Amino acid sequence: MNNVKKNFSIRDLENLSGIKAHTIRIWEKRYNLLEPERTNTNIRNYSLTSLQKLLNITLLYHNGYKISKIAKIAETEIPAIVKDVVSKNSVKSNAINAFKMAMINFDTTLFLNTYNSLLHKNSFKDIFNTVFLPLLNELGLLWQTNTISPSHEHFITNLIKQKIVINTELLQVKQPSKTDKTFVLFLPENEIHDIGLLYLNFEIILKGYKTIYLGQTVPIASLKDLLAYSTNTHFLSYFTVEPNKTKIRKYIDDFNEILGEEDDYSLWIIGHQAQYLEVQEIPKTVKRFNSIEKLINELD
Repeated sequence: MNNVKKNFSIRDLENLSGIKAHTIRIWEKRYNLLEPERTNTNIRNYSLTSLQKLLNITLLYHNGYKISKIAKIAETEIPAIVKDVVSKNSVKSNAINAFKMAMINFDTTLFLNTYNSLLHKNSFKDIFNTVFLPLLNELGLLWQTNTISPSHEHFITNLIKQKIVINTELLQVKQPSKTDKTFVLFLPENEIHDIGLLYLNFEIILKGYKTIYLGQTVPIASLKDLLAYSTNTHFLSYFTVEPNKTKIRKYIDDFNEILGEEDDYSLWIIGHQAQYLEVQEIPKTVKRFNSIEKLINELD
């Protein structure tokens, strides 16, 4: 599973392109758009080249090109037409498709060109929420169904994280305008999924607050030192995998015991595992959020 995936089923193509398998079969038969190999049991098997071609075709199709017209375009000319469409059109659904192509082909240039095209008419915040966030949600499903390999996921998520960090740095050249609270962002031990936390750091700084970003797998004991650096400290953590539902209650108890409930702090938590903390079990020092949007709204 850790190898780069080079062969795809028709269901993989459906998952990645959004085009139904039935339609793909019709396009194959009527227009000879794809030429799959077949197994001994007559099951279609598609190459990486076929997948790239289908994603290109899908992008053109969603931009008003009739499938009959696409079928007449020389295969070698399709990528150039696609790049022209992407450069002229910042429609978000097209961008998501372009980012998928960049991911499948490990194409950093296509990722950057698509991103820069969007940036002409959209803020980074808008791009993240309307393009990157839906893309990341879709990647989770693609990974779970083995449609893409971990290599694909790591490639695209690291490029997105680069953009979050760059845009965060642009904000950090200014002093915080709000000094009534400080946010300390961290992930608990054995938690490494930091893209959501990185984006929240960007949003909090954008709101004018000071943040202290600690990142992945931080022991609770090391957080106590932060209480000496500010008053009204808000610890913020993203529980994607850890602590899991069997450990989350103990984690909260340990957090309050180690930091001391008498100190001036609160713990904000978000992420999949946070849902397993029962409402009646949430101490007064803890606030749980069901979405990034709700957490950001709390900052106003």
